Amino acid sequence: MRLHVLDHPLIAHKLTVLRDKTTPSPVFRQLVEELVTLLAYEATREVRVEDKEIETPVTHTIGKRMADPRPVVVPILRAGLGMLEGMTRLLPTAEVGFLGMVRDDETLEASTYANRLPEDLSGRQCFVLDPMLATGGTLVASIEYLLDLGARDVTAVCLLAAPEGLDRVAKEIGHRVEVTIVTAAVDERLDEHGYIVPGLGDAGDRLYGVVG
Repeated sequence: MRLHVLDHPLIAHKLTVLRDKTTPSPVFRQLVEELVTLLAYEATREVRVEDKEIETPVTHTIGKRMADPRPVVVPILRAGLGMLEGMTRLLPTAEVGFLGMVRDDETLEASTYANRLPEDLSGRQCFVLDPMLATGGTLVASIEYLLDLGARDVTAVCLLAAPEGLDRVAKEIGHRVEVTIVTAAVDERLDEHGYIVPGLGDAGDRLYGVVG
């Protein structure tokens, strides 16, 4: 497993505002989009390209274009939807799939309740969007699902990560396939409820409000 923690003053600034419990949902959503676009720049560093011949106003030259098959962006419902706009702003030609994952409040284990993905992901670069890498259960289950569909190139984009979640991904997935984690910060630990400390709370609730 490869881990990239982005060290940039703009990322640190936006993350600080996201952590602040007084930040309202509209501002939170906007900052998530902006932060994800910055993270996406690093996450797509190895996106596949191919040569393309073009004519500039001055001469003939060979540039680059996105190679086929196109990448697949996979937001994890529901909180991952708040990251989708920021990611597709940088990858507008990517296909978008969806995975619905739910975490049991007692066991903290994740299960799949919905999916909208290609039947075969062989040869596709997959970018998983999940705001919080906490226990690692949701991300491990998501990656396992993608691997079962043939994926072998998976990058996860997370706003925050906890050491416990990173360890779990490395132990349960790292020996099977090369996975890259791109995040704005690795926080201290998890609390007794499985929340990241200091974290930013429940990303889904802060993006969209509490659903009763």
